[in-house]
Amino acid sequence: MSFLSPGRLWLLLAVAALVAVYLLAQRRRTAYAVRFTNLDLLDRIAPKRPGWRRHAPAGAFLLMLGLLVVGFAKPTAEVQVPRERATVMVAIDVSNSMQATDVAPNRLEAAQQAAGAFVDQLPERFNVGLVTFSGSAQVVVAPTQDHAAVRQAVRNLSLGPATAIGDAVFSSLQGISTVDEGLAEGDAAADGPAPARIVLMSDGSNTAGRSPAEAAQAARAAGVPVSTIAYGTDSGTITLGGSTQAVPVDEESLAELAEATGGEAYTAASGEELSEVYADIGSSVGTRAEEREVSGWFIGGGLLAAAVAAGLSLLWFSRLP
Repeated sequence: MSFLSPGRLWLLLAVAALVAVYLLAQRRRTAYAVRFTNLDLLDRIAPKRPGWRRHAPAGAFLLMLGLLVVGFAKPTAEVQVPRERATVMVAIDVSNSMQATDVAPNRLEAAQQAAGAFVDQLPERFNVGLVTFSGSAQVVVAPTQDHAAVRQAVRNLSLGPATAIGDAVFSSLQGISTVDEGLAEGDAAADGPAPARIVLMSDGSNTAGRSPAEAAQAARAAGVPVSTIAYGTDSGTITLGGSTQAVPVDEESLAELAEATGGEAYTAASGEELSEVYADIGSSVGTRAEEREVSGWFIGGGLLAAAVAAGLSLLWFSRLP
């Protein structure tokens, strides 16, 4: 145990001084009693002396002072604080093909709307992270309970060339791993890995980085299902450099990724339809060590000691100590 204001503990010297004065007073009282040489007469005058009961209220009163002084010094103790470990990583395709308008208003904006609605539905205690991917993948927001930060990042997406679906899964897995890494050594955690899910939104055509098959194998080994949302139709097109290019959705590849990892496959789904994704994630609470002020423990103990001192004194001597 440590103290935020250790200098205040010097007040315990005053409490110790009161103990010394009390002991000295009791010795002097005993000396006066011995001077009363007629012990038979003393027994008739006070046949039932209070004995230890005389000291109990004083002891409780001095204990109260000691506890209040310790509480005044603001003691702190290391306590185990619950930490939610359930994690959802949202991975959004920001490749150029996502500007196709076959899904209104376009594939990217539809994905942004669905991602925002999905994050809004997640329990506040869930950790949520964001990964974006085009020619490469990056963790934009590490898993956090600050869902507003994730929603803001979703609104600020920009497009790039190529599509790295496999890398997006690997980046999401890396983000998920940081949740348990954040638990300090020696902290208690729930058995097994943290429950997690990846929700990947894309038009489904992998053109860069590691393959979806490699990603599926890694996700399966980590026990993290990948639920996919396919945005687009076979008639989707985009205009680049003045020419029109066909960008048909590869719904089959996304469905295969979801199936291989135990996730669910959706097509242009709304946020409301994704409730199944987090409904079966469950919750796993670990703990981390944290220093917290525990003055209340000692102040409460002091108040209890004061009540005991007053109660005993009133009961036995009909007066307050």
